[in-house]
Amino acid sequence: MFNETVKSLRLEKRLTLRDFCEQVGIDASNWSKVERGVNPPPGDVGVLERLADFFGLTGAKKLAFMDEAALQRREIPPDVADNEILQRALPAFFRAARGHELTEAELKNLATDIQKLHTADKPRR
Repeated sequence: MFNETVKSLRLEKRLTLRDFCEQVGIDASNWSKVERGVNPPPGDVGVLERLADFFGLTGAKKLAFMDEAALQRREIPPDVADNEILQRALPAFFRAARGHELTEAELKNLATDIQKLHTADKPRR
């Protein structure tokens, strides 16, 4: 979870909560609540970008960091939420996650949509 990740990253840098907050420019009292899971992660992408940069996160690690923040806020990451294929696939996924039986056609459509998502950004050979 995001709160555990940021605390671990802060401790890897051997920073107290107050020192970290001073360096990043955030309120220590509020950040303490984020690290303890009392408050949700920041929703401001700029703040998350600043944190990722501070921790030296790039590529897949940065994306996972941003995704963890969104998921702990119980949101779909904004760069994914607008995806047309995902919009069709999510209702079937939600029903399956809730334990509702999916028809064979719904399962095939879900699998096809996931495959399209997986291959959408890959260059064609």
